[in-house]
Amino acid sequence: MMKEQLAVEVIERLKKEYPDAGCTLDYDQAWKLLVSVRLAAQCTDARVNVVVEDLYARYPDVEALAAADVEDIERIVRPCGLGKSKARDISACMKILKEEYDGKIPRDFNALLKLPGVGRKSANLIMGDVFGEPAIVTDTHCIRLTNRIGLVDGIKDPKKVEMALWKIIPPEEGSDFCHRLVYHGRDICTARTKPFCDRCCLEDICAKAGVESSI
Repeated sequence: MMKEQLAVEVIERLKKEYPDAGCTLDYDQAWKLLVSVRLAAQCTDARVNVVVEDLYARYPDVEALAAADVEDIERIVRPCGLGKSKARDISACMKILKEEYDGKIPRDFNALLKLPGVGRKSANLIMGDVFGEPAIVTDTHCIRLTNRIGLVDGIKDPKKVEMALWKIIPPEEGSDFCHRLVYHGRDICTARTKPFCDRCCLEDICAKAGVESSI
């Protein structure tokens, strides 16, 4: 099966398995997703969702968070790990949104990349979830699963995985596909060397089904 054909089959099967899959970070405004995705680095989405409740209770909008002391932000977000660097990035990012974008999130991929703490993964998430634009979010689940399934071949670099997937994933499917990989990666195709292949809807088309893997 060609990779393009494999991609279409994987997408359709995951749609049936996870019909309502979406972003697992809670947010009701675009800027909050930007904050949460920064906090989610090396931290679970579940913990981020708890921590931001306190953050937004104290700083309910971009202006308030931009004016906050970095030390106060750090104290609140410390449970997410890397508190100092995350607080610094969030503070700087909110200041830029306030001063240059009237408190709004820029609808431009390259502009997003210029914001403190925003990399390709975060920018793609914003483009897909906030603006409904084509997006490929290469988080750890995406990298692990696409390698195991055979959509990419032994590639671990996030940008290289993203570029490879752009060639075979229909643009309109990319964002939801990546969300479904998160669900599937947590439930079935876990980071264990031997995941739960016997319960996987992709077992018969997966390149590494039943094979122990370091990816």
